[in-house]
Amino acid sequence: MRPSGRKLDQMREVSIETGVMHHAEGSCLIKVGNTHVLCSATIEDKAPSFLKGTGQGWVTAEYGMLPRATNSRTRREAAVGKQSGRTQEIQRLIGRSLRAGVDRAALGERQIVIDCDVIQADGGTRCASITGGWVALRLATNKLLKSGLIVSDPIMDHVAAVSCGVYAGQEVLDLDYPEDSEAGADGNFVMTGRGRLVEVQMSAEGATFSRDALISLMTLAEHGSRALVEAQRKAVEG
Repeated sequence: MRPSGRKLDQMREVSIETGVMHHAEGSCLIKVGNTHVLCSATIEDKAPSFLKGTGQGWVTAEYGMLPRATNSRTRREAAVGKQSGRTQEIQRLIGRSLRAGVDRAALGERQIVIDCDVIQADGGTRCASITGGWVALRLATNKLLKSGLIVSDPIMDHVAAVSCGVYAGQEVLDLDYPEDSEAGADGNFVMTGRGRLVEVQMSAEGATFSRDALISLMTLAEHGSRALVEAQRKAVEG
């Protein structure tokens, strides 16, 4: 029995509210159970210097957590004076993942920055950030298309992410914090709407896992990704 009472292949409740920030070119508040992340997209008129003259654009991301997003207060990284290694790793993952679904030539020489701010954390914050970040990105590129600044849609496919792991000896989908903190193995699976893999982060935390277990987790991830893509689709079309 999972602590939440969910079935092994059951996602937490997912909701995505769009247009939550007045000034951002695209924004949403994604809730995956008790994990809540505010995602926004900012369009900048020039690409990074390493892309100058290439005709290609760029998508990058920044990630952060509010001090009381977790059970105990975490000091703001600005107060500490540097980003943690975890923060840097997560925002690089978000950027890599979202770029996998973008035709950067169609974007032109401009950059879109995705900001992901965790309001409340209960496991899976990086996955929620990727899934919500895609929605903010989609809304921002819609504005570019509508304005005529670009003529070809740069979004090639959906990108969504979900966690899976081995909890109490069983493979489970979409770990919340009580499961994540006790999992023998856990991973994050980033996938496109067509079911193609973008990235898999899988590691043994307390016990090794078999090839069969990995395949089982992959199957769960595919199931969860389909549900997340449908939630994305409803959010941007609604």
